[in-house]
Amino acid sequence: MGTKDILHDTQTKMNKAVEATRRGFSEIRTGRASPHLVEGIHVDYYGAPTILKSLASITVPDARLIVIQPWDASAIPEVEKAIAKSSLGITPMNDGKVIRLQLPHLTQERREELKKVVKDIAEEGRISLRTIRRDANEIIKKLEADKKIPEDERFKTQDEVQKVTDKHVHEIENILKDKEKELSEF
Repeated sequence: MGTKDILHDTQTKMNKAVEATRRGFSEIRTGRASPHLVEGIHVDYYGAPTILKSLASITVPDARLIVIQPWDASAIPEVEKAIAKSSLGITPMNDGKVIRLQLPHLTQERREELKKVVKDIAEEGRISLRTIRRDANEIIKKLEADKKIPEDERFKTQDEVQKVTDKHVHEIENILKDKEKELSEF
């Protein structure tokens, strides 16, 4: 494994860590309805945990309403249970064919709680990036110790790994700022 492979592998892993952080942010309710709030919820469908977006169509007819229409109407009770157990804090209503989720306005207290949650999600993302950086640097040091690369190449590659890390940390910071702004608006 050469230094280019290490850099490529590090870049790929960091991209995935940023995407995981972005997914975590998309599941935080800001007061605006979005299919992302519910599509990742796991439903016990005939004994198998199945994500909601593979069981139903999810639409957003207006800014405060999510409508979930399971393809199998017998799944409605299980979908309701899964939504009730989730961290959304919304009581589902159903008419036998569709489930409606009416999003209430966020209180200032709830907004502050959610800001703490998004900061925690961002910190988890940064920790993942630092772990990926540490692993890459250990591999680079091992290559030098095994005399597969010279010392100057180790330093150069570690600098590149740091630049990639800084870029991804900055990306997480930007996503965090956007989410905090969104929490303040709605």
